[in-house]
Amino acid sequence: MSKSNQSFHLVDFSPWPLYSSALSGCLVVGFLGFFHLSSYFFFFFFFFLFLVFYSWMRDVSREGFFQGVHSYYVIFGLSLGMFLFIVSEIFFFFSFFWSYFHSSLVVSFSLGGVWPPVGVFSFNVYQTPLLNTIVLLSSGAIVTFSHFSLLIGDFFYYFFSLFFTFFFGFFFLVLQFYEYYEGSFSFSDSVYGSLFYLVTGFHGFHVLLGSFFLLFVFFKGLVGGLSVFHHLGFEMSVWYWHFVDVVWLFLFSVFYWWSV
Repeated sequence: MSKSNQSFHLVDFSPWPLYSSALSGCLVVGFLGFFHLSSYFFFFFFFFLFLVFYSWMRDVSREGFFQGVHSYYVIFGLSLGMFLFIVSEIFFFFSFFWSYFHSSLVVSFSLGGVWPPVGVFSFNVYQTPLLNTIVLLSSGAIVTFSHFSLLIGDFFYYFFSLFFTFFFGFFFLVLQFYEYYEGSFSFSDSVYGSLFYLVTGFHGFHVLLGSFFLLFVFFKGLVGGLSVFHHLGFEMSVWYWHFVDVVWLFLFSVFYWWSV
């Protein structure tokens, strides 16, 4: 590697930005086909997009941990990028909450003047929703313990607690699908049904992405790709997981508890 006289890393040519952009566009087409034709294309494109994501993160990890090209300024830039990404996600969910309050605080006459609308029965907040809340908040506490274990160099408890965090995330998704299956209303049952399934579905998708992120750093640690002093990817995954936890607390309070 040639000597660099500046503090930033000039990345090599990579195919992953082009592939991820193309597959993201194909994923939108596959998502439309999910409702009208078949779901195979959606899962096909999602699988390859996941492979591209894994390959891209693998290259970034190799550059930072093994090649040592991530200087202080590069790490700061990556951290700032992740922070701004989470901020954009906050505003993404904020728009849905705004729509929910707009529809529920001044209820339309066409909905019967009540919220939830006439004929729509919300879920019992003390059953599956409460269990899901306990599961997700427990996963947040466990991943914090995993971070603490890594900082003190206890890799056994790091891997042990990180695995259980991933397991709790998967269990949360299973409970969410069970709730959808047992639901008495559908996506097309008024604005309440549309917003409920849209927001909880997007949150579940973020839990899925966070689980993949945790799984990546888990296997990265198994092959020696992180240490006590170099684990930026893991810290970002912890930030993202806590963001998912906080969003669920607001979602649980508004869509489940407040709607009763």
